Order: sequence, then C-alpha cells, then structure tokens
Amino acid sequence: MNTTMDLRNYGLHVPHVLRNPSPAVLYEEAVRYDARAAIVSSGALACTSGAKTGRSPADKRIVEHPESQENIWWGPINIPLDEHTFLINRERALDYLNTRERLYVIDGFAGWDPKYRIKVRVICERPYHALFMHNMLIRPTREELAQFGEPDYVIFNAGRFPANRYTSHMTSKTSVDLSFERGEMVILGTEYAGEMKKGIFTVMNYLMPLRGVLSMHCSANEGPDGDVTLFFGLSGTGKTTLSADPKRRLIGDDEHCWTDEGVFNIEGGCYAKVINLSPEGEPQIYNAIRFGTVLENVVFDPETREVDYADASITENTRASYPIEFIDNAKIPCMGGHPRNIIFLAYDAFGVLPPVARLTPEQAMYHFISGYTAKVAGTEVGVTEPQATFSACFGAAFLVWHPFKYAEMLAERMRRHNTQAWLINTGLTGGPYGVGHRIKLAHTRAIIDAIHDGTLAEVPTVVDERFGFAIPTRCPGVPEEILQPRNTWSDPAAYDEMADRLARLFAQNFEKYRAGCSREVAEAGPRVVKV
Repeated sequence: MNTTMDLRNYGLHVPHVLRNPSPAVLYEEAVRYDARAAIVSSGALACTSGAKTGRSPADKRIVEHPESQENIWWGPINIPLDEHTFLINRERALDYLNTRERLYVIDGFAGWDPKYRIKVRVICERPYHALFMHNMLIRPTREELAQFGEPDYVIFNAGRFPANRYTSHMTSKTSVDLSFERGEMVILGTEYAGEMKKGIFTVMNYLMPLRGVLSMHCSANEGPDGDVTLFFGLSGTGKTTLSADPKRRLIGDDEHCWTDEGVFNIEGGCYAKVINLSPEGEPQIYNAIRFGTVLENVVFDPETREVDYADASITENTRASYPIEFIDNAKIPCMGGHPRNIIFLAYDAFGVLPPVARLTPEQAMYHFISGYTAKVAGTEVGVTEPQATFSACFGAAFLVWHPFKYAEMLAERMRRHNTQAWLINTGLTGGPYGVGHRIKLAHTRAIIDAIHDGTLAEVPTVVDERFGFAIPTRCPGVPEEILQPRNTWSDPAAYDEMADRLARLFAQNFEKYRAGCSREVAEAGPRVVKV
C-alpha cells in the first residue's frame, strides 16, 4: 500500500492516495467512508451502485481519430466522439476527483499470457470500485507492482459526478468515453462497476485483432487430458452453469483470447449474476461469496446481514465479483491449449432448434455473427409470444471491429486446429412457449459429456433441410425421440410454420451484416421451406 502516490501527472492533487491496498484495507475504507457499503454474514462486502444498476450502452462513446477510425465498426454500438469533447469530459472528471479527500489506485493486468497482456490503472473514489477491479484485473506480484511503470490504459472513474447534458454528443447525465490513442477511459454519471470491466474488454476487442489474436465473449474450461472447450451464449442460456463442470477445470467465465499458442483468460476474476442464487443450483458461485467478494445491489437483512438472493427490489441484475481462485477447480494460470470444441448456446423459446447440432466452419461463422437466443417477454401483461434476440458474436455491445472480422478469425482457427463447433438448444422442445417444455438440464449435460468424450462426433447424423446443420441421431443418456425437434411436436405442420418463422428472423437479422461477409457465410444460414 502506498499512501503518498503522486498523481500530479494526471492533474490530480488529492492528499490521500492508496495504491493497490489489500482487500482488508478496502473493507475498512468502505465501512468508514462509504455510507452505501456493509459487510454481510458471508464475509462479502455489499455495496449499491446508485441509480444505474446495469451498463449504459447508449452512452458509450469512442474517440474518432485518424489512426483508428478506419478499423472501427461505427454505428449504434460504437458511437463517435471528437477528441475535444473527450477532453472536456476528462477535465470534468479530474475536477471532480480533485474535490475528494481520498482516492484509490488499482494497477493490474488484462490478459494472463504475458506476451499479450496490457497494464491497466484504475483511479476511483469508492473503495468498492477499487476492490471490484482488484478482483477483476490480474493481480500483480509485489515484484511486478514495483516494476509496473506507466500503464497502457487508465480509467478515470468519476461516476458519482454527472456529465453535462449540454456538452456536444451527450444524450444524458451518463457518459462512458474511450480514447484508444490516449489510452484513457472516462466514466461520468454511473457508479455501476461493470462499466470498468467491459471498458477493458472493449479495449482488448480492439487491440488483440491488431496483433492477430481473436478476442471472445465466452467461458472456457479444460478436461483432464488438456482438451479445451469454449462456451458462447447470451444471458440465460446456461453459459456459466454448463462451463462450471466439476470434472473439468475453469479457465474463465466471460472473456478470452485465442492466440497461435492457445487460449487465455483476459480477467483475474469472475462477475457472476446472483439473482436466485442457491447452494444447490450454483454451488461454485455460492461458495465463492466470502471475504474479498463484492456483492453489488443485493438486499440483506439489516440485523442478521443474511442476503436474500431472491429479492430483486433493487434490480434483477444482482452481481458478485470475486478472484478466480475462489473457484475450487480454477486453472491457475488461466491459460489452455487450442479448443477442441466450441459450443454455441441458445435458449430457443420457439421450440424449433434441436438439443444439439454439428456446424460446419461456415455455419459456425453464420451463427457466431447472429448470436441468437429467444425468450418470452415478461414485462408486458399478456405477452406470451417468443421474442428473438440477436447479438453479434454473442457480445455485440463490446465489439469494435465489424463482426465479420471476429467471425473470420474464428473460422480460420477452427480449420487450422480441427476444432468442431456445436449448436446446443437449452430452451424448449415439443412446441413453443406455453406448449413445449424445457429441455432437461441432465440431457444437456449428457450431450456435453458426449461431445467431450468424442462419442457425439462419431454417431450418424441427419441434415436439417431448413437450417442445414447435422443433427446426431443418438446420444448416450438422451432419448432419441427428442433429438429431432419436428418429431416432438404433436402437429408437424405447426412445427414447419414456426421453423420458417424463425428462419425468416435469422435472415432479416443477417441482412445488416451481409455486405461485410463472404458468399459462403451468407449462404450458410437457414432458408424458408415451402410446405
């Protein structure tokens, strides 16, 4: 811990600066100086993030600069900002931070592979933000910290202070601004800790492809023989649950890179959803919540300090941040070989997709760019129709290059390393929402086990006439009748109608990417079948 760190080179003149304090010190700081922090019965530090309990993607800006502007996929994901406005917001953040009596500096690394990692510095005023980034970045050793030098990227987190809505390009009191050329990120008007985590992921999504490395929004685990599997999937598809396999070691739960040597985790910790958390349902996450863990926006009893994980009165997006070594079977360092299998997870509320299908590299690119899942909207009374969601590369909000760039890199690596891609439906079978039922978790686990032991790659398959992928005809531990989804519907004609509807939704979504994709990829998607 350094209480006299000099931040004058950033224009900061705060008298008390703590650099990389221990979690115990940050606990003390939080209890003393943060009215919205408390220690709960598990030993975790519980904090609230104020009005913003999730990310603010509409308020994210990237500086448009001649050195990078041709590489960036501009649009609603990457909204341009001029450098002058960035400097105005930077000055506003520094002016606010200079009014504080205490600041916290966290220096750490993003990327477990020393060849590709970057040095990150976080400057913030809330102890909980410092502990959060202590958990999420890779923690330097004492020797590495002494030789840290100048960081590659600096985050100025002035989230308690609003942006000026009358400043050019501002649409609210929140602004999250990133300059690749300056190596800086400025946060105004939001205290949600996830903005820092995903800001660094955005940086890696830009820098890594420049170095020929594929950055990915996925989890990863490794089997006893060193075989690596990547799990891609949007929220609610089972990515965390299915990658947390007691028979395999966890490389990471959210952000990874694929190099010429293999895969590495970008982060030093996990940021898990904890709504309705239970020791039976998610034992690894539940057991990781202890001293050193940050609990964000949970509700707890003021006397017993017991957390009610079912209480969503603050938000359904309740979270836990903890170092990855809090997971018993984590692989440290968080690196592995080239993936043998890639699994795309989709919760299909239309009841159309099979429990499992094999994909060609072109189909893998198509489904990677599509990033599909579907649920039922629950916010409007009476809405029971499935709602399709598409998010490019299963993480559109964090992409910087055009999605085809990442998909092309994925397919090239799959071919080079003989990696097999699979599509797994963790949603409905036997009909759409209201008629069908959810595919049993035990059946999904059996499918994944069969992928890992090589069984599923050897069984006969049937090519689906509409989606073109190959559906296995049998799988140990899974009833054969559910593998062909059309056979599970009482009315096959109704299945055909719903399947055509989903095929059209895929095609409509893909139109926005078609111009940047090859003909082979564009033709790898589903087609409407006239029945």
